[in-house]
Amino acid sequence: MGKTAIILGASGLTGNILLKKLLQDKSYDSVKVFLRKSLGFEHPKLSEFTGNLLDLKSFKKDFTADEVYCCIGTTAAKTPDKQLYKKIDYGIPVAAAKLCKENGIDTFLVISALGASVESKVFYNRTKGEMEKEILSLKIPHIYILRPSLILGKRSEMRMGETMGKLMMNLFQFFLIGKLKKYQPVKAEKIAMAMIVLANLKPDISIIESDRISELSMGSL
Repeated sequence: MGKTAIILGASGLTGNILLKKLLQDKSYDSVKVFLRKSLGFEHPKLSEFTGNLLDLKSFKKDFTADEVYCCIGTTAAKTPDKQLYKKIDYGIPVAAAKLCKENGIDTFLVISALGASVESKVFYNRTKGEMEKEILSLKIPHIYILRPSLILGKRSEMRMGETMGKLMMNLFQFFLIGKLKKYQPVKAEKIAMAMIVLANLKPDISIIESDRISELSMGSL
């Protein structure tokens, strides 16, 4: 029998790419997605569970799989309310990891951000750092936290900050080598591929930054 995967954030840039790859992957018999509203398409492997993701524990009965991919994330522009922002970027991944622990799912992967730290003075980075710390404390056998730099890909909505960031990165990318290589932008497709590689090979690492994400996306450990 093939595996079952859960995806949170399947309507987003990276999550949607990941979903398509898992649906095509013969290693998986089933892909469950938990989201606010339907994706609007059907596939023999796909099962949708719609509802309030801020109350993820209400999905506990259906939250069973071999591995969980958490691609949830928002932006300050999209969610200016800091309380709601934290409920999404911290609350949902932590709730998902706790359900993994309770339901015996031994592999949990989550997209964080480069610069994540509980000591950061930047709210965004501090929130990500607090999320990482809480998830690691659960001691799930296989936890993989991906810390990409700027994520590249075609989004459904325009993000001015990211557009400016891409322009700046393109100008200075030549200088982002050696220890600075982790600051290079990374394509969403590479993040999705790296997550699948991690879930299947289960290396003994926990934190994966942008430069390592690119290497893993090619199957290199």
